[in-house]
Amino acid sequence: MELVPKAYRYSEEIRKESHRLGFDRVGIAEAVPPKAEASRLQTWLHEGRHADMDWMKENVEKRSNPLTVLPSAKSIVVVAMNYYTDHVHDDGPRKGKISRYAWGDDYHDVVKERLDKLLEFIRSFEPAVDGKVYVDTGPVLEKAWAQRAGIGWQGKHTNLITEDFGSWVFLGEILLNLELVYDAPDTDRCGSCTLCIEACPTQAITEPYVLDAGKCISYLTIEHRGEIEPALAAKFDGWIYGCDICQDACPWNQRNAHITARKEFEPRSGNIAPELEDIASLSVDEFQKRFRKSPIKRAKHSGLTRNATLLMKTRQKS
Repeated sequence: MELVPKAYRYSEEIRKESHRLGFDRVGIAEAVPPKAEASRLQTWLHEGRHADMDWMKENVEKRSNPLTVLPSAKSIVVVAMNYYTDHVHDDGPRKGKISRYAWGDDYHDVVKERLDKLLEFIRSFEPAVDGKVYVDTGPVLEKAWAQRAGIGWQGKHTNLITEDFGSWVFLGEILLNLELVYDAPDTDRCGSCTLCIEACPTQAITEPYVLDAGKCISYLTIEHRGEIEPALAAKFDGWIYGCDICQDACPWNQRNAHITARKEFEPRSGNIAPELEDIASLSVDEFQKRFRKSPIKRAKHSGLTRNATLLMKTRQKS
């Protein structure tokens, strides 16, 4: 009989390797259906808060139960990677703003590459293990699992907040059919603070912990494929891709932001304060070249140029 049970030994090895690979936080949760979070998701979808992201309805069962993704799942390893850099946005009338998370390389690639290596590492001592890696795009309630794994808590702006790095983190998960040692869930530490709600210029945070995507600047400038109402765009405050307003207002981000050690998240040239006219006039080829391996590709050429053009028009009228 082993003096140290496999679950303890494996968990410790996974934590050590996660930090060696560059993850700033790692936690482990038991792969049981998150009933409370799934119920909130169902309510949110029923109320139409997801705007035209109909794909969320298609995967709601998978999102609500990890066993529909990996029937043999017993554990979920959750990692967080700090992406904060201390550069400052430009409020100039001819400049646009890009969300801090998209200044550098595509985090999907950066995080997934390391998660794949972590899964390979796990298979080095447990070759028959079954696992699935996800970074943001999979049918996983990543913020719910991050809270259950002790990484942080979901703030009133709906972003995950960590005690060490604020909400400036990317999340990733590995579903495993291994029994491991589970962390205690983190607890909500937002208290009575409502600064993120008060800061939102479009009132997209309709109440604590509830986001109306149809009013959210991040959704409208990235996911939304149709037209944007000029009256709504007039409140965008220069944002052409994403938005950091609610995060910038959060005291946890003001107190606990630390500059990332990951060079991949350092801003690319022209991403901090892009010229609106340059963005609006980009050809498809120029867009593909400029934003190769960048999160900004998600907005597509039509979306990004639409955003810059609309912002120029609203500023001309003001």
